Amino acid sequence: MNRILIVRLSALGDIVHAIPVLAAITRQWPSARVDWLVEHAYAPILSLVKGLHRRVVVRGPDSAETAETISFGGVTAYASAAAHLRGQRYDAALDLQGLIKSATWARVSGARRVIGFDPAHLREPLAGRLYSETVVPPERVHVIKKNLSLLTALGVDPMPMALPLDAAASAATRDAISGRGGPGTYVVINPGAAWPNKRWLPERFGALAAALFERTGLRSLVTWGPLERDLADAVCGGSSGAAQPAPPTPIADLAVLMRDAALVISGDTGPLHIAAAMGAPLVGLYGPTWPERNGPWHPDDEVISRAGDCVCHHKRRCLRGAPCIDGIAVGEVVAAAARRLAKATRAR
Repeated sequence: MNRILIVRLSALGDIVHAIPVLAAITRQWPSARVDWLVEHAYAPILSLVKGLHRRVVVRGPDSAETAETISFGGVTAYASAAAHLRGQRYDAALDLQGLIKSATWARVSGARRVIGFDPAHLREPLAGRLYSETVVPPERVHVIKKNLSLLTALGVDPMPMALPLDAAASAATRDAISGRGGPGTYVVINPGAAWPNKRWLPERFGALAAALFERTGLRSLVTWGPLERDLADAVCGGSSGAAQPAPPTPIADLAVLMRDAALVISGDTGPLHIAAAMGAPLVGLYGPTWPERNGPWHPDDEVISRAGDCVCHHKRRCLRGAPCIDGIAVGEVVAAAARRLAKATRAR
């Protein structure tokens, strides 16, 4: 295997969960050239990944090329991207997304082998018709293990699991960390999520920050993404001065902010999975998704889940008007945070 294409177009957390596939391939074949097909909005996370030959970016605002990235934009973007992929003469294309669009890209690449999961394990079963080979993944495992199972088609040993991320922060983020006392002296609270029913109430996050400061002396930095600054301000406003908004955090800054935190508390969203990849101690709050599949993978991390009570699993909005994540009480999270902090202290 000299040239391999990974197809995982989106989203942020799902791309993080696919990175161990790249790590396993490059460990077995250090000289292999592995490219990754990704949508423009999610390409930045791959700039932190060691061992990747090139990002092939679609749905970009324009076309551009560097040694690490080639991006296709404009009215001819898809045709140009397809022509570029065919010119790479891939030995194999791995579709880790399981959608018709991702399977189409894998097929259009012209790879000698197009590999995906069997139709029973695809979000869109018709995608299976576009593969030349399929793999049946193990049942009821974390999505990282599901992704790694695709490597059985290539005879690649997936273990030990690795997430090769390397990040450096901007001066603003380094100053924010220093302002809280340096690495290991602050809590990161991430209140946002793309799905409304994955978001815990901001006033509860604020009360949580206040309770943690009273109990541990740790102040909090509240992360926020596009259109979320008001949410961060609401959390800080309810924290009795225990929390402040983090500076704007591009992906590399966010990764460092998470890595250096004493604790990260978040719902099931991309920043949580970046924090897990960076080795941060975690408390995850889960409503419409199953932590067994999408949760933190370190055995010391804490998860509080209401997935067992949910009636709208893997839907963006609650079907009954009262998201099950709202059933998580502040006291539960404070107790989970204390347990995780104690484990992190013992591990040092």
